[in-house]
Amino acid sequence: MGVRLPAALRRTGAVAATLLAATLLVFLLLRALPGDLAVARLGTDGDPSALAALREEYGLDRPLAVQYLDWLGHALRGDLGTSMLSGADVAAEIAGKSAVTLPLILASSLLALAVAVPLGALAGVRARRWDGALLSAASQVGAAVPPFWIGLVLITVVAVQWRVLPAGGFPVDGWADPAGALRSLVLPSLTLGAAQAAILVRFVRSATVEVLGSGWLRTARATGLGRIRALRLHGARAVALPVVSVLGVQVSTLIAGSIVIEQVFALPGIGAMLVRDVGLRDHIKVQGTVAVIVAVVLLVSAAADAAVARLDPRRGTA
Repeated sequence: MGVRLPAALRRTGAVAATLLAATLLVFLLLRALPGDLAVARLGTDGDPSALAALREEYGLDRPLAVQYLDWLGHALRGDLGTSMLSGADVAAEIAGKSAVTLPLILASSLLALAVAVPLGALAGVRARRWDGALLSAASQVGAAVPPFWIGLVLITVVAVQWRVLPAGGFPVDGWADPAGALRSLVLPSLTLGAAQAAILVRFVRSATVEVLGSGWLRTARATGLGRIRALRLHGARAVALPVVSVLGVQVSTLIAGSIVIEQVFALPGIGAMLVRDVGLRDHIKVQGTVAVIVAVVLLVSAAADAAVARLDPRRGTA
């Protein structure tokens, strides 16, 4: 009979293996793209000897396995390297850009929760009535609308026509100008939050309908509790299970969405930096950035799984 590893150890091993596979995949995909940093700097018609010298300077002439293992060895020690273009420390660059991206993702998540949980629960409670059906239909439409389109509409109406908030950009002083920083993140947060709320509403609705139809909640109602009170007192935990699970998955969606939204609103965040670095073939910086993004997604997903295991006694020993 095999030894069963503790759940925490299994999750840690899964996170490490997935992160390693992701970094290797990104490394190979970057090398599969046409051109490299030497071509990006000197052009496709650059002098062959100059191209070769530049590749040797950046270590691009070494075998791929050597390049990857060299980067991985430094990354495991917490050193993500330096930008091949600017020479700046990659970890410091990511930390600086995260001052824009992390507040954007956090604000979007809180907005999505604040909107989706009450509306989804209402849609579930009134699932057989016209207003519940209307909420469900609206969430399906919202989930189908591309976030960048929502952003363009908000820019057109709120920023251009009403002139209430800036259409894009971020203060040069960053969070040293808190009012300006907050104002610049309102529309992007609304854009990302609205898209995620539309998706989350559907899960909250489905969970609410399932809980309301369960036998144990009918037993609770037999004691004299109304549907809403019984759901609030005895069903909130059961409704929270799928919501927490979906939130863990939505983190990756929010990060991917922030890449697009930062382009739409001209925000100097991690997503905009990543797009630029891919175009410039700054391999070291792209690898470090993607590794950090994947690590954050995996850690949040693992935390969501752990939270679900604690909320659901049936998974407590998983």
